[in-house]
Amino acid sequence: MQVLVYGLATAGASTVRALLRRGHDVVVADDHIDDARRDLANALGVELLPTPLDPGAFACQFDLVVPAPGVPETHPLVVAVRRHDVELVSEIELGYRWEQQRAAGPRPILAVTGTDGKTTTTDMAVSMLRAAGRRAAAVGNTDVPFVDALDTDLDAFVIECSSFRLAWTTEFRADAAVWLNFAPDHLNWHATLDNYEATKARIFELQRGSDVAIGFADDPVVMRHLDGAPGRRISYGLDRGDYRRDGAQLVGPNGPIADVAAMGRSLPHDITNALAAAALVLETGLADRSAIATALGGFRAQPHRLESIGDADGITWYNDSKATTPHAASAAIRAFDSLVLIAGGSRKGVDLSPMADESGRIRAVVAIGEAAPDIRAVFGAATPVIDALSMSAAVSVAADLARAGDAVVLSPGCASFDWYGGYPERGEDFRRLVREHLSMPTASPSSSDSPSDPAEVTA
Repeated sequence: MQVLVYGLATAGASTVRALLRRGHDVVVADDHIDDARRDLANALGVELLPTPLDPGAFACQFDLVVPAPGVPETHPLVVAVRRHDVELVSEIELGYRWEQQRAAGPRPILAVTGTDGKTTTTDMAVSMLRAAGRRAAAVGNTDVPFVDALDTDLDAFVIECSSFRLAWTTEFRADAAVWLNFAPDHLNWHATLDNYEATKARIFELQRGSDVAIGFADDPVVMRHLDGAPGRRISYGLDRGDYRRDGAQLVGPNGPIADVAAMGRSLPHDITNALAAAALVLETGLADRSAIATALGGFRAQPHRLESIGDADGITWYNDSKATTPHAASAAIRAFDSLVLIAGGSRKGVDLSPMADESGRIRAVVAIGEAAPDIRAVFGAATPVIDALSMSAAVSVAADLARAGDAVVLSPGCASFDWYGGYPERGEDFRRLVREHLSMPTASPSSSDSPSDPAEVTA
């Protein structure tokens, strides 16, 4: 089989290796060819070609095309491939097909999608499985592409499914799949908002009657698609749904699961993420309630997700650089009674107005990056908005604006590519500057701060 892998970054390189291991003939092309990509292609033993002048004629040479997650559906090659009926698949689609052919039989697959909260929910589910004694890993839109994990000694996979990976699936399904939420995002990748919604919906559509679909009770888009899921349907929510908070406990259809007080952090979105993960592992029988309680007690979210940096003079500082959508920033805003918000960055073609829905909680906004004019327009005259031309200036301005009892929160609601190479770099810079402001020692960044793909694949 002749296969074209388009895009040679993290997922692309893993896909090439996996295809070569299975005896396929592989050619690689990329929009951006530099010395690093040439060296990688040489190390892989594949030919690296530039963007073709005639994408249609080029695509017709291949039996299969696998675009990297960063290649949008509007890319000329993708458009040409679809027009010429060449098979187009994503990395998780390839991995699923190969796993189904496993000699010992396919292993359980749990899947997580949503505009926000995917990584934390995925990590929670993995922690619960491990607490139950199962060998599990977070794969997909993580440091480990699904195709890389297939040859490892695991009992189950938890796949973080960005819309970029779901877009080119025709068979991929999960024994249990959760859809966390839906909000406008990545309109610089998807042709329309309807396309974005349709790709998310594939996580339910391709399931079988024996599978379980789990949806967030407070999201009307998610629930509309849950109603059409072919398998068993389960809901969850903060205060309603099959899985919910009931007083001081997390509860499910069969009773109490864990005490909220036992969680390492229990902001509203922490609770709903925990309920989603609990539903995944309980509904598949892969973990029990004691494993869930153990996992939640020791769970800590990855950096840049409402990460507490320090406090002084009654003011607490938080790094939420991972909040690259207005929906995610809104969740952070709702976590505090009074805050100074640092917001803005690189535009992604989405409406920022949801960030102002809870403006009564916001003392002031510090607007940063190319989206600063949009941030000013969203908050209007009712909320003070001050521009900052650098992250250092943003920290200084926020410190002047905050009062005792406030939180200062970097929750940009935008991508980071105007000033930084990715949200981790932005968060690390903010963390460093805040520690300097608070006269705290600067910690070395964790290895987990590195994004799985330079393209900030969070869809």
